[in-house]
Amino acid sequence: MPAYLDHAATTPLSGAALAALTRELSRTGNPSSLHGSGRRARRAVEDARELIASAAGAHPSEVIFTSGGTESDNLAVKGMYWSRAAEDPARRRIMCSAVEHHAVLDPVDSEGVLDLSVLEAELARDPGTVALVTVIWANNEVGTIQPIRRIVELSHAAGVPVHSDAVQAFGSVPVHFKDSGLDAMSISGHKIGGPVGVGALLLGRSVKLTPVQHGGGQERDVRSGTLDTASIAAFAAAAESVIAALPAEAARISALRDRLIDGVRQRVPEAVLRGAPGDGRLPGNAHFTFPGCEGDSLLFLLDLAGIESSTGSACTAGVPRPSHVLLAMGLDEETARGAQRFSLGHASTEADVDALLAALPEAYARARQAGMAGHESSIQTAGTVARRALHGS
Repeated sequence: MPAYLDHAATTPLSGAALAALTRELSRTGNPSSLHGSGRRARRAVEDARELIASAAGAHPSEVIFTSGGTESDNLAVKGMYWSRAAEDPARRRIMCSAVEHHAVLDPVDSEGVLDLSVLEAELARDPGTVALVTVIWANNEVGTIQPIRRIVELSHAAGVPVHSDAVQAFGSVPVHFKDSGLDAMSISGHKIGGPVGVGALLLGRSVKLTPVQHGGGQERDVRSGTLDTASIAAFAAAAESVIAALPAEAARISALRDRLIDGVRQRVPEAVLRGAPGDGRLPGNAHFTFPGCEGDSLLFLLDLAGIESSTGSACTAGVPRPSHVLLAMGLDEETARGAQRFSLGHASTEADVDALLAALPEAYARARQAGMAGHESSIQTAGTVARRALHGS
């Protein structure tokens, strides 16, 4: 079995989620139908809505089921923007940080933390033109956690609503929608042990939002489409179990992460940890840049050694260009292209860390020997490095 160190991209289905998924898949019923099977499916959906709401610190009526984080982000940002602009045509600006996920995309510092002074100044300069602020709760690449409550305070003082993409944060650190003061928040199932293809937008009951797609208006008249009962039930089961275990798991995974970070630094002293230190980053995130090599080359060589990692966001995998997150943090292009993200989750073990630390020195040496390729040929070069390594040349 390979050592899986890419939980930030997707984490394995939990036992509770698998049980809920298979149970519901064996049943029939559209939750919008009025007959017995439909009513049973509706009960399953509403039970799941209550579980998700409880896990995320929201009211059940604030939970709008979607197909995942990307749809939730689009629904929140576009829908809130259209509603605000329709009420006041002057509100034509969306303020977002330079380290947002590509589903959303204000300056940040070298650790990826939003510069609050810039946000405050920009809001004060012309608040009447801002439709909304959107900021990622925890960055999906370097794991930096943003000061959400302070961002909300500054924005609300200027009369501007706030959305946060909490896809990486939910299930990894305490996330409470009501206490945060947010107007909208996106979460996803497959990041917490649920299935791929289901998520939710938590939307304040007083927030106006224009639908992105139209149809039956199944979810509060802002999101249409037949609800996936089985996936929703599995999402809720995963949320319930991950929140119940959060304090203990966060401590366990943080300890694994710190051991991984220390081990990488010992074996490859040139490697540089990126993102905020300690509690300022997600428990399971360890993001490094390795000088003198392509991240893709290192990824393929580690993969050959049975280590599965990432060069950054899985949503942009295969695109031969440096991370916009790292560039926003002040790194030059060559340094940014040497990125590697190791992310841990509920299935991670000491053996996974041991396997990485054993394989990394040789993989890095081979990747560095290959050097840096041009932007257009980085993936082809990575593949060549991997093939040569496979044949021992």
